[in-house]
Amino acid sequence: MSDKKINIEVVYALPDEQTLLKQSVPEGMTVAEAVKLCGILDKHPEIDLAANKLGIFGKLTRADAVLRDKDRIEIYRPLTADPKEVRRKRAEEGKVMKKGGGAAEA
Repeated sequence: MSDKKINIEVVYALPDEQTLLKQSVPEGMTVAEAVKLCGILDKHPEIDLAANKLGIFGKLTRADAVLRDKDRIEIYRPLTADPKEVRRKRAEEGKVMKKGGGAAEA
């Protein structure tokens, strides 16, 4: 790593709380190293870098990816519901429900 610094952000969101930490880190630092350095793991011990997926600006990334200036690291939580299953149930309910809102006028 060099002596040059870059500015990054680390973001983690819960349903009722969002954490955004701004950090200046050495150039050449990886995503995992920056997450450990910023202190978010102390504030949110439920984060497991082996299990939680990581992204930079909404795109999945690897923990060993090298950061660039102004990157925003996002730590993703596991899904609580399978989106495909939710859509399937909603479609089934739609078939059972009466279609249309009322009598058609002639």
